[in-house]
Amino acid sequence: MFMSLSHLLPLAVSMTLQDGASGAFILSMTINFATGGVLWFATRRFKRDLKPRDGIALVIAVWVGGAAFATVPLMLSLPQLSFTDAYFEAVSGLTASGGTVLVGLDHLPASLNVWRAELQWLGGMGVLVLAVAILPLLGVGGRQVFLSEIPGPMKDARLTPRITETAKVLWTVYAVLTLACMLAYKFAGMDWVDALIHAFTTMGLGGFSSYDASIGYFDSPMIELVAIVFMTIAGINFATHFVAWHTRSATAYRRDSEALTFVFVLVASIILVALYLWANGTYTELSTAVRHAAFNTVSVATTTGYSNTDYALWPFFAPLWILFLGSFAACSGSTGGGIKMIRAIILYRQIYRDMVRMLHPSAIVPVKIAGQVVPGRVIVAVLAFFFAWIASLVVGTLLLTATGLDILTAFSAATASLCNIGPGLGAVGPAGNFASLTDSQIWICTGLMLLGRLELFTVLVFFTPAFWRK
Repeated sequence: MFMSLSHLLPLAVSMTLQDGASGAFILSMTINFATGGVLWFATRRFKRDLKPRDGIALVIAVWVGGAAFATVPLMLSLPQLSFTDAYFEAVSGLTASGGTVLVGLDHLPASLNVWRAELQWLGGMGVLVLAVAILPLLGVGGRQVFLSEIPGPMKDARLTPRITETAKVLWTVYAVLTLACMLAYKFAGMDWVDALIHAFTTMGLGGFSSYDASIGYFDSPMIELVAIVFMTIAGINFATHFVAWHTRSATAYRRDSEALTFVFVLVASIILVALYLWANGTYTELSTAVRHAAFNTVSVATTTGYSNTDYALWPFFAPLWILFLGSFAACSGSTGGGIKMIRAIILYRQIYRDMVRMLHPSAIVPVKIAGQVVPGRVIVAVLAFFFAWIASLVVGTLLLTATGLDILTAFSAATASLCNIGPGLGAVGPAGNFASLTDSQIWICTGLMLLGRLELFTVLVFFTPAFWRK
């Protein structure tokens, strides 16, 4: 039923611009609302508190089922689109991945591009985080859902005493920043519809655009600068944004070691890639090299997936490096994908501690983040998560190569899907998309996107016997 209400924005755009898609949105709204109404009517008499396994099941059901219902406007408006491709597109939207199977975005009805962008905006922070602010109104607690959905290893940290207030705070910050982003895009030269679409997909770090050429369509340094600023903002923990906003001080950013490391890695990588491209003659002018390096490095590192040039044509080190950044650079509590910067920091400091203890076996060397000792259980959880992530990447790559993809396309498609980056390299690079893949390859990438967005264990535990045991 909530999904049906989300149709109102693209429906309003369709009716205003008379783009011919309003009938599809009206029918889709009816289907969504009727299905939700039937499910509510059939189950309204059953009431009990949510348990952890209920939260996990609800997260999976909403993401998998929500994506299925999100395909309805796409399939009604684009009859040639198969359910496989439509479902991939919807999952790519809700997981804020940005990979697409659609060609000719420039000629799609504007309302469909708004719908795709809105899916990424909703999925960026997580539909379920919004839901925990609504569930209490229905007499259902939201903490289990929040713990299953919120990214990062430090899930027990709260901004406010009540979990519902936390969700409202996060979404308030998210909405305010999105509005600021839209106005900045409009000021930089976009029209209102394009500004809305790109604000949604910038703050959601999803990267869907209304043009096949992505941001490169505008060929505007000002628009690219706006994108860089807001992609960087969206890549930082929204809890840090709230604290800075609440205290009216930038101290929160200086105290957030994860955010500082994130910005340092971005700046260092931009300098590295720009000098590398300039030294190799890819761009004769250093300023041009800096422009393209800055935009594409920040875009891929934050798992947004915009492009202003075909960076797959760069000397191979540069695109491979920025794809590597996309696997870990975004902060926990941000709208980005990958393993998150906080886990990378913990892994690095754990490795350093083990090397020190090899030299000094009796030394007590705790792992600290922002002056606080990281509990052993968190370190173990991070190590387990990283192993599961690597295993998922290897299995995904092997499955894609088994279906006939070359190793570069298979590896980059698996990485881009699991990290919710969107474009990869090879056949799925920034100048192409996932339309060339077979149905089996599309389903593998769809599964990897869901697995990455739902933080691996939320999905994997669903298939264990212990989950189903009474």
